[in-house]
Amino acid sequence: MPHLSSPEKRYILESMSGGVGFIDCDNDGKLDIISVNGSSVDRYRKGGDPMITLYHQEADLKFKDITTQAGLTRKGWGMGVAVADFDNDGWQDIYVTGYGGNALYRNLGNCKFEDVTDKAGLRVGGFSTGTSWADFDRDGFVDLFVPRYVFVDINKLPEFGSNDKTCRFRGVQVQCGPWGLPGESDFLFRNRGDGTFEDVSKKAGVDDPNHYFGMQGVWADYDNDGWPDLYVANDAGPNYLYHNRHDGTFEEMGLISGAALSGDGQEQGSMGADFGDIDHDGKLDIFVTNFTEEPDTLYRNLGTQGFADISWNAGIAQSTYPYVGWGTAFFDMDNDGWDDIFVANGHVYPQMDQVKGGVPYRQPLQLLRNKRDKTFQDVTALSGLDKLPLQSRRGAAFGDVNNDGKVDVLLMNVGEPPTLLLNRTESSNHAVLFKLVGSKSNKAAIGARVTVTAGDLTQFREVRAGASYLSQNDLRLHFGLGAQTSMNAVEVAWPSGIKERYSDLPGDTIYTIVEGTGVTEKTPLSGQSVAASASPSVAKKAASIK
Repeated sequence: MPHLSSPEKRYILESMSGGVGFIDCDNDGKLDIISVNGSSVDRYRKGGDPMITLYHQEADLKFKDITTQAGLTRKGWGMGVAVADFDNDGWQDIYVTGYGGNALYRNLGNCKFEDVTDKAGLRVGGFSTGTSWADFDRDGFVDLFVPRYVFVDINKLPEFGSNDKTCRFRGVQVQCGPWGLPGESDFLFRNRGDGTFEDVSKKAGVDDPNHYFGMQGVWADYDNDGWPDLYVANDAGPNYLYHNRHDGTFEEMGLISGAALSGDGQEQGSMGADFGDIDHDGKLDIFVTNFTEEPDTLYRNLGTQGFADISWNAGIAQSTYPYVGWGTAFFDMDNDGWDDIFVANGHVYPQMDQVKGGVPYRQPLQLLRNKRDKTFQDVTALSGLDKLPLQSRRGAAFGDVNNDGKVDVLLMNVGEPPTLLLNRTESSNHAVLFKLVGSKSNKAAIGARVTVTAGDLTQFREVRAGASYLSQNDLRLHFGLGAQTSMNAVEVAWPSGIKERYSDLPGDTIYTIVEGTGVTEKTPLSGQSVAASASPSVAKKAASIK
């Protein structure tokens, strides 16, 4: 099913959707696909559209639309998606954001869902965007952060073609906003553990009284104190970095830490965000995608000294400067043990195609390879991604869809069906996947950290629910092991505070680890391809997503 959108993008509502996501809705070990649908002003006024489509993975990488039989029927205007197990019953649940109302779907088992939005108290109004889950108070139940964008009255939309300066770009008439439109507050909902949530936004200090234009929230333990912190990418304003005080409240550290603005102190139009350790120094760095003529930003984590914008020195700013960046992630494309960067681009204004010498509405993907010295090389052409049709893209989700040990990419194309890119990198490198199951911690182990030592390389990742732009990655943790066939040591730091250690685990395996029990399942990775070349290659495969 194509993403729903109007071709002219006369209103800001029509430019921001949507996300994509991976979920294993029936616990069969294979990733299923969520695609957020969007809408248009006319369609929304008539009741809207189903907010998401769910594709179940059948045999041989074929995907079947099971949305209706799954019970995912709420209509509206979809924006983003995040997956977690909010009631700790062992089945992955779905939260969908949108304009005018969000939806919480409880998984009843085997991809059958119940709409519990109103019962749970999560029927949020306004213009919600990149939601994310985390157990911020470490009580064993995941909580929900919902950023919101701008206030828009569907019955009193800013007139397209207005001479107002907020409705023009590069001398061309375009949709109005976000400049000139009022922003909206953000929400943090604490999970009571009984199927309902309470609004603790103001009490926790994350309600955004400045009403910045919230785009994507991402949870991560950036200071290694064992508690999840929150980064919020804001469009056309400073970004937030909320430090968890361990008492149910947060301290906003964005400006003082250096993670709110560009290195030269400029506010940027931030869209997507992710955390990863690019240099194996044990500290999580931040990557943020931005608007055109604002390079995407890489903030290096300096520990007590805060964050430093190293985008230009890292070789990232030069290639990302012209484009409008959205979905993104740190991921190891070639299993060498070092995080690379993927960026999905696309303008918000179709009218840019009329501007001579300007960047077009449909834009290329970008793949940046980690050179292991805090710099990156643009390998888009080497990977074959430059051969894909240009699109205006939004969300991007990352996961091993065929369980072969290589991270694949799912893309949202505005007004078109989603694209699934299968990672065909030829390499003799090895990999491992970890599926974590909490017991004292939340069941999906959101916030758990796995540290892997293989040979002389130590790396770590955290289970994250909601990131990129409006999207959900594979909840399993993927590690490239390079030439190492086994891991010397594996440490799992659970959100409960418990730490468990394992030694001499073989690679090329999917491990299920249950908190307090240990390894309960081992599945060999499928389709391990071994070749002398280690150059990245990504092949497009439609995978019957229609």
